[in-house]
Amino acid sequence: MTTVRDAAFAVFAHFGVDRLFGNPGSTELPMLKGMPFPYVMGLNEAVVMGMADGYARASGKPALVNLHSSAGTGHSLGNLFTAFKNNTPIVVTAGQQARSILPFDPFLGAERPSEFPRPFVKFSIEPARAADVPLALARAFVVALTPPMGPVFVSIPVDDWERECEMPPLPQVTLTTLAHPDGLAQVAALLDGASKPALVIGTAVADAGGWDAAIALAEKAGLSVYAAPYAARETFPENHPQFCGFLNAWRDQIRDSLDSHDAILVVGAPVFTYHVEGSGPHWPAHAKLMALSDNPRHLSNLPGGGGVLGDPAHALAVLADMVQPRPFTGTTHQWIDPAPEMKAAYVLKRIAALRPDRAIIVEESPTARGPEHMTLPITRPGGFYTCASGGLGYSLPASVGVAMAQGDKVIAIIGDGSAMYTVQGLFSAFQEKANVSFCILNNAAYAALTGFSSEFGMNHVPGCDLTGLDFVPLAEGQGVPARRVSSVEELDEALNWSFAQTGPSLLDIRIS
Repeated sequence: MTTVRDAAFAVFAHFGVDRLFGNPGSTELPMLKGMPFPYVMGLNEAVVMGMADGYARASGKPALVNLHSSAGTGHSLGNLFTAFKNNTPIVVTAGQQARSILPFDPFLGAERPSEFPRPFVKFSIEPARAADVPLALARAFVVALTPPMGPVFVSIPVDDWERECEMPPLPQVTLTTLAHPDGLAQVAALLDGASKPALVIGTAVADAGGWDAAIALAEKAGLSVYAAPYAARETFPENHPQFCGFLNAWRDQIRDSLDSHDAILVVGAPVFTYHVEGSGPHWPAHAKLMALSDNPRHLSNLPGGGGVLGDPAHALAVLADMVQPRPFTGTTHQWIDPAPEMKAAYVLKRIAALRPDRAIIVEESPTARGPEHMTLPITRPGGFYTCASGGLGYSLPASVGVAMAQGDKVIAIIGDGSAMYTVQGLFSAFQEKANVSFCILNNAAYAALTGFSSEFGMNHVPGCDLTGLDFVPLAEGQGVPARRVSSVEELDEALNWSFAQTGPSLLDIRIS
């Protein structure tokens, strides 16, 4: 016999947990006694979840999060939703009041804790007995790590941790599902039978480690390569001659971009992610399409075409051996050289020129995403992270988690509105000495909304004026050195200063 806490620590060790992300509360305190690994503190549970998500995605390991009852869980839900859309393996434990007083509606008690985070977790439970907690945790890790990966939730009453239990046997499981050879043969026939085939790559390819396999297939089969709409990770080296650009989340624009192709292979993404209503075919009517993904939802939602379920990295590597060689005849993506003025495109161009070798971009600046696609190429595996949910408040803390997971400089390109959702994450960056350059693109507005308003025939959107935000004192008040950049003449020197730091720094970059 052992205590629930000691058994839980053995489960965590078995699955490679090396730190706990949290913001401590009273119903979690017994869990923290004698903790065998570091505690990473966030000043808000949204910060905690964002850091854990960035760490898990960049490290390739599951992250462990501890939240406080319903209140802390509620604070985390926006970034828990993002973790679900990101397919990030996070095991969330949440405190619950003592079992003996739950019938009396106690202070900080959660009435239906396992229901609260639904539907944005793969598995949710409050074990019926204290003795069942370790087994529930082991199951949670396996579910979180099973493709498509995602967050899971375990509610644990405060008095469970000291109780005795039996140590459950811990599984050694292989969780990769390989695509069926017959399905891959159909994909190979599709590509070989086309005169001008295209490859559309989504986030799941990066999650599976498919960067090199995608390059091998594209180069052998002469494929024109596109990034799927709203891809939340790097897809393909964007300076490669066969990279042809980024698909927008509009049905007619996708058809236009792919119109020259007679065969389309979509890997690791839905067909397709849209942001507005559309009509007509989902891809050019003259083209055939197949999809390949480890996510059954990508295939169940297919509007026609064909689909194959399986690990995308392995499937791409197998296809590279199967297909016939063909020269590339597509049109390479064109980068622009913007004029020197304090606009997003020029700032991003200078970031691209001055960034350290192997720097990682973590982005959440909706109005700058288009200019980024024209000025800031992502050229390495593990080189780009953003949120797949479209919710704000993820990337500032996620950049701290990414920096914890690897040793390269992280450049966080964050909009002013986005930054304010989780600006407390700067204190975590300070505490963890995270090697992050926070580049705040400050246009004094929720400009993404004002720009998008034309879709609905609007020329004014209320509540979008952010005039007066000053990120220098906000950063310095949390221990992060910061500078304001207001002119082109100041930009390069400020970027070089920030990129030279080994800990966190911030630039408040005033753009028009």
